[in-house]
Amino acid sequence: MRSFQTWRKSILASGLIAGALGVLWFGAASAGPSAWKYEWPKTDFSKTAIDFSEVMSGGPPKDGIPSIEDPKFMSVSEADHLADTEPVIGLEVKGEWKAYPLQVLMWHEIVNDEIGGMPVSVTFCPLCNAAIVFDRRLDGRILDFGTTGKLRNSDLIMYDRQTESWWQQFIGQGIVGEMTGKKLKIIPARLESFARFKARATQGKVLIPTYSQRRRYGANPYPYYDSMPQPFLYRGDLPEGIAPLARVISVGDGNGVFRAWSMEALKREKRVETEDGIVLTWSPGQNSALDAPSIREGVDVGNVVVQRKNGNEMSDVAYGVDFAFAFHAFYPDVQIKR
Repeated sequence: MRSFQTWRKSILASGLIAGALGVLWFGAASAGPSAWKYEWPKTDFSKTAIDFSEVMSGGPPKDGIPSIEDPKFMSVSEADHLADTEPVIGLEVKGEWKAYPLQVLMWHEIVNDEIGGMPVSVTFCPLCNAAIVFDRRLDGRILDFGTTGKLRNSDLIMYDRQTESWWQQFIGQGIVGEMTGKKLKIIPARLESFARFKARATQGKVLIPTYSQRRRYGANPYPYYDSMPQPFLYRGDLPEGIAPLARVISVGDGNGVFRAWSMEALKREKRVETEDGIVLTWSPGQNSALDAPSIREGVDVGNVVVQRKNGNEMSDVAYGVDFAFAFHAFYPDVQIKR
């Protein structure tokens, strides 16, 4: 296992994070509304659900990590630039299938898209390994999301362009501004290997890079991160009895009640079925996006599928495959089954 200092030096030497992102390695002081107002003149900082001291700069400014607003796709048969074991967020809505590779989301974090007639935001926070798809419809309007450049509990803080309210990606909740307390609906999706997506969606489409001349798609700008002893840009408590950067599978009931299993526990059992019909399965064949400098060479962390059994029918449910420290930060009272 590499030390944090060795890891930091390898990042800086690699040149994969340039410009504003380099600020990350030297820490980021907390600020507050008086310092943020010039960049966020439309945000109502009088409304908040958090302590502003919990917010940290991630380095880039507002939209410094650009969301994708006009996504382009190719057919799965054309996508020979992806290794079969590379991770994608696989999404199906009303018979339309799309895959969003983490090699693209690593550099953009948010894709504002429409699938099966549903406006969605496909999001990925690398520092938490949090891949979440949201319905963008809320209170009679369609929201468009971007990146604030700020973090809380090391997790991406998004903003909507309609009100410039801030949203916590990990929980899909408004935390600052007009939308404080509002919740986005999470859409079931799978974090899966490209091969598994292709097998499910032979006529599916694959998101392709938008800014290919400016970003090293396929590279991991955080090499060996998920084997580090400590998370990055995080000041909260750590979970007991599990490595902070171990993966945790979580399932909510829609009412804020969560259950969680360590990836190692599910890998050991291969299949877990709960009394209320939730079925979790694990199978090999998916690279970690946050291990080797090249995503396609990352360690095999396996594929997780979470479904609900309804008689003889199985339907996908929303689930997380996140780092343990991040899950603990947002759900500190939930016991992780190991």
